[in-house]
Amino acid sequence: MADNKAAKPEAEKPKKMTKAAIYQALANETELTRKKVGELFEAMTKIIKKELSKKGPGEFTIPGLLKLRVQRKPATKARKAPNPFKPGEEITIKAKPARNVVRARALKALNDLIK
Repeated sequence: MADNKAAKPEAEKPKKMTKAAIYQALANETELTRKKVGELFEAMTKIIKKELSKKGPGEFTIPGLLKLRVQRKPATKARKAPNPFKPGEEITIKAKPARNVVRARALKALNDLIK
């Protein structure tokens, strides 16, 4: 039995790209320096922060890839509910503060890339 496992080498899963590898790949594709690519990402981060803040529209689109949207969730009060695992018993669900949640939605062009 042990011989069968040794005979079949498992296919190695490709590893995800690191930040440095992404910067290098973009620098090679665009003929920019890695420093310029880093500055581009910093600028994009500032723009996204401004657009998704309370003073911004709460939505940002990366053309052809993603649409980022802030969903503002209101606070919830603590409440009692039936325990789904022990019928007849009640559990207390904790209160949650108001919060902002970022939702990312892939656009059609990105969905077509992965098909």
